[in-house]
Amino acid sequence: MSTVSVRIDEQLVSAARAAAKAEFRTVQGQVEFWATVGRAALDNPDLPASFIAESLMSMAEPHKESTTFAPRSAAKV
Repeated sequence: MSTVSVRIDEQLVSAARAAAKAEFRTVQGQVEFWATVGRAALDNPDLPASFIAESLMSMAEPHKESTTFAPRSAAKV
C-alpha cells in the first residue's frame, strides 16, 4: 500500500495517540479507522456511529477467533 503525508492538527494527533494506545492500534491506524467510521456514518446516517465502529471492528476480526451466534434459549418460568 502506498502512503501519503498529510498535515493534521496536533490536537487530533494527540487524541489519536491516546485512542490508539487504548485500542492497540498505531496512530496512523487509528486515524484511518476514524476516517473509515466517518465515511460509513455519512453513507448510513440512520445508523449510530458506535454501531458502525463495532461492526467494522468485528469484520476485521480473524474468523478463527470468532464464535457462531447462538440465541439464548427461552427462559424457564
